[in-house]
Amino acid sequence: MNASFGKNLGERIKALRERLKLSQVQLARNMGINRVSLSQIENGNREVSAEELSKLAKLFNISIDGLLDSNTDIEVELLMNQATSPEENTGLRISVPQNRVDKFKEVLLYILNKVGSKPNVGETVIYKLLYFIDFDYYEKYEEQLIGATYIKNHYGPTPPEFKKITEQMEKDNELEEVKSKHYQFPQTKYLPRREADLSLFNANEIQLIDSVLEKLSHFNANQISEYSHEDVPWLTTEMGKTIDYEKVFYRQKPYSVRSYDDVHTDETTS
Repeated sequence: MNASFGKNLGERIKALRERLKLSQVQLARNMGINRVSLSQIENGNREVSAEELSKLAKLFNISIDGLLDSNTDIEVELLMNQATSPEENTGLRISVPQNRVDKFKEVLLYILNKVGSKPNVGETVIYKLLYFIDFDYYEKYEEQLIGATYIKNHYGPTPPEFKKITEQMEKDNELEEVKSKHYQFPQTKYLPRREADLSLFNANEIQLIDSVLEKLSHFNANQISEYSHEDVPWLTTEMGKTIDYEKVFYRQKPYSVRSYDDVHTDETTS
């Protein structure tokens, strides 16, 4: 872990602790470490283990990716009764209309029913699968599939809507969150409780989702995170900022999913 990242993570842990009005002693006790160790973490002088990251994420009620995200104050609001409400994204607040929430749910359930049982497919892998589904579809068809928001962080693109939507789905008995381990690393998996509603998808959407799953669902969390780091939209975005969909049109192989030869030919002959 480099010094800058360690310092930023420590500052984020301290800010979240203070937001919850916890003392260092209280948080350290819940983590199973002493106060001196926590102080060293908050000052960027001690690395955080994978197990400690998992405990912190659970204590702060956010994902591990959310904990590592340098954009410290993302607030997500699901607009449950406003199907046509516009998206607001100021960097601090993301409002998600009902139609996008519904599509997000069905795509997630489709992914989980297809590949969720694979031992490598935990929360981090799902984040990246959603990202590539959304960005590949936008590049190929110039239309939104889910249209989720993705934030750049050290572990790749992260959709801040994810936690609120999955919490709602758990309450509705549409999926179950399970804490486990993949090898020695903590992992959050999601078990689907129903099939996806395919009536919300068109043929192009199903075909593209299937192609992303076939291409990437065998990657573990580290592999798919590293793969996402070489995609132009991620590369050209500042850490902690929202990734712009329009950047997909500057992609190169092997990330580009659109053939531009036909476009160039049409422009030349027109």
